[in-house]
Amino acid sequence: MKNIDPIIGKHPALKSLLRNVKIVAATDVNVLITGETGTGKELIAVALQKNSRRADHVFITLNCSALPVSLMESMLFGHCRGAFTGADTDKQGIFAAADGGTLFLDEINSLTLALQTKLLRFIEFGEYLPVGSVTTRIANVRLIAATNSQIDKLISAGKFRQDLYFRLSVVTLELPPLRKRPQDVSLLIEHFMSYFAKKYAVRTPSLSKEVLQVLKHYRWPGNIRELRNLCENLTISRIRRTIKLNDLPVKFRENNNTPCSIYFELPELGLDWYELEKDLIQQALKKADGNRKAAAELLAISRDALYYRIKKYGLVLT
Repeated sequence: MKNIDPIIGKHPALKSLLRNVKIVAATDVNVLITGETGTGKELIAVALQKNSRRADHVFITLNCSALPVSLMESMLFGHCRGAFTGADTDKQGIFAAADGGTLFLDEINSLTLALQTKLLRFIEFGEYLPVGSVTTRIANVRLIAATNSQIDKLISAGKFRQDLYFRLSVVTLELPPLRKRPQDVSLLIEHFMSYFAKKYAVRTPSLSKEVLQVLKHYRWPGNIRELRNLCENLTISRIRRTIKLNDLPVKFRENNNTPCSIYFELPELGLDWYELEKDLIQQALKKADGNRKAAAELLAISRDALYYRIKKYGLVLT
């Protein structure tokens, strides 16, 4: 793929997603990007556009929850002079502005049912009707949508049109939350620390082993955005060259999720120690997606100790 703002990580789910991005980008199909807040959905949308045949054309992003409902229709489709109080001139909407390019609609779940119907018509026929106009307009726009909500539940509740969902989700790309990518936390920290150190012209701080351990096992409800904000805070505060545990904000120290909070399935009763240890090692390797370093950290043992036991039990990594 072309170089863009870096999408960092080695987790298999992320690698698989990026392979799909490369394939889908070359087409003009509609794409629905799903994932929790802060997982990087806009970065994926940008990657799709930058690697598409529309890369040299306009790319417009609109957060569908950022505007009042009363303004959203005009923002999308434009309006004619006199369409409503204050409409003193004709105004071009985003669909007209994005003609020939790509439109990224973030938080698509925020659209009203009425606007969903008009969006569906555009997807089906490539035409739209500005507010106050009786003449339809045509635009050639590739649509990428994103949501942090479970669309199926909104459909069941009658808050999202199922036919629109089917048209938007010709391809669905799901971003994994950061808590499921613990092995990527260190990579992201290194990237953000370096980035902010350059931005603010300061020395890049390092993190103690205890801090890295806590951050790897923190749940990250705000995902990558939360991690990014923390790295910026630690960089500009310049508490000391090496960040210690007490330098972290209180919420990280209170939620000190070290490896003891990583849950393993209880093996069958009656197993001897040999089988019990083998079972726990297999679970750790599975949770770490085969990453031996991460598995050793989950078990709170050294990598050498893990390698010894892998060899001892004849475990084969797939």
